[in-house]
Amino acid sequence: MDREALRARIWKDLDSLRAPEGYLKAGAPRYSTLFGRDSLIASWQLLSYDPSIAAATLRVLASYQGRRVNRRSEEEPGKILHEHRFDRESRSELPDWKFPYYGSVDSTPLFLIVAQKYVEATGDRRLLNALWPSLVAADGWMSTYADVDGDGYVEYERKNPRGLFHQGWKDGSDDHLGINPPVALVEVQGYTVAAKRAFGDLASRRGKERLAGDAREAASRIESALNRDFWMADAGYYALALDGKKRVRRAITSNPGHLLLAGVVPEERVAHLARRLFRDDLWTPFGVRTHSSSEPDFNPLGYHTGAVWPHDNWFLWRGLRAVGRGGDARKVRDAMLRAYEALGKIPELYAVVDGEIVDLSRGHSTTRANPLQAWSLGTLFDMLSTDDTPASP
Repeated sequence: MDREALRARIWKDLDSLRAPEGYLKAGAPRYSTLFGRDSLIASWQLLSYDPSIAAATLRVLASYQGRRVNRRSEEEPGKILHEHRFDRESRSELPDWKFPYYGSVDSTPLFLIVAQKYVEATGDRRLLNALWPSLVAADGWMSTYADVDGDGYVEYERKNPRGLFHQGWKDGSDDHLGINPPVALVEVQGYTVAAKRAFGDLASRRGKERLAGDAREAASRIESALNRDFWMADAGYYALALDGKKRVRRAITSNPGHLLLAGVVPEERVAHLARRLFRDDLWTPFGVRTHSSSEPDFNPLGYHTGAVWPHDNWFLWRGLRAVGRGGDARKVRDAMLRAYEALGKIPELYAVVDGEIVDLSRGHSTTRANPLQAWSLGTLFDMLSTDDTPASP
């Protein structure tokens, strides 16, 4: 494989998704618009190669940040949007939503994480100063509207009865995850800890030491609670979520793998978590599945209940590198390259059935995948461009 030629091809595809404002649209032909989660993660993946994408993404999302409470759009003060649609025709596809639509639980912590990563990488104090009110508001949202019961966890329950029922990255209008709200997803708590730490760092850069100290203390409390409440000792793994009654949803999924990059997994649990990701019910020759094949609701073609998502594997790859498990990280990278070679592209998602990869972007299944997706392209570009030295959480 000519890696330089592949990098050039991927960059060309990424460039085709770039909006005039400089952020990356989520994908094409579907989702060809601004998304909070997708655009932020793609900008994070590409930060080392073109920081202007992150800067543009942060600016545009700050401009649409929630300022009031609106149940139809699920807007709340400080919240970062899920999706915006700018034209009447595309809005008509979702007539019960008001745009921008804010039904995302993780866009806001990701906004803080990417802002800190950007400032750390570039030293751009001008943008930090311009974004500061939005950063304070985002941190405030996590501690208020996202944590109604005051236990520290960032949770969701849709306000619009026709909005998204699940509002993490495995989102959907129905309860396909089998969790009664309010829902505290495991990876979202990891993002929240990382976001609190990110805000603490940014506050320190602004000379706001009281705010910085409060954020760091909150991060420590949430990290301790996460490791107490989500860890399933008998399984040697973390639960998918806590439901509205604080009961664990015990499904074995890819979600806990994101905790490695968030830097919240105690050293004595890292090996358990890594080994679990590579057992045959999750691991395939083409990457880690979203959902274990041992679960009763597993479907290898299921959008979030069995398919393989490249961006999900990016979190695992980056996280494994961050905790010093370079060999495991290389296995994930090689699986993504194997998928690209088999499909001739790296789409939004794909299936693995009996060890064979299935291209879901060709319309042969009820599960549809975009042939171009920014965070899938960003996954492969980052993997192709990174050496094997450890990454920092």
